[in-house]
Amino acid sequence: MRLRVEFTTEPFDLDEAPTHAVVAREVIQDAELDAVDVGPFGNTAEGGADEVLTAVDSLLRQALASGATRVSLQVNVIEEEIR
Repeated sequence: MRLRVEFTTEPFDLDEAPTHAVVAREVIQDAELDAVDVGPFGNTAEGGADEVLTAVDSLLRQALASGATRVSLQVNVIEEEIR
């Protein structure tokens, strides 16, 4: 099964990325995921179910420990391409 995760962390700071946002992005970029897209107002990544769920666990723990007061996320099952 493949999953797509979309997430944001708060509080926002439009002048400089807060520590919790940087940490969350690093977790996703360092995870064994593909189709990673990070941006100032939202981030997405795709991968196998185990890899996405492991990354989400780490993302939540590390972002909250780094000062996030809210983490909004959505996880969707996506169809795999038929080859």
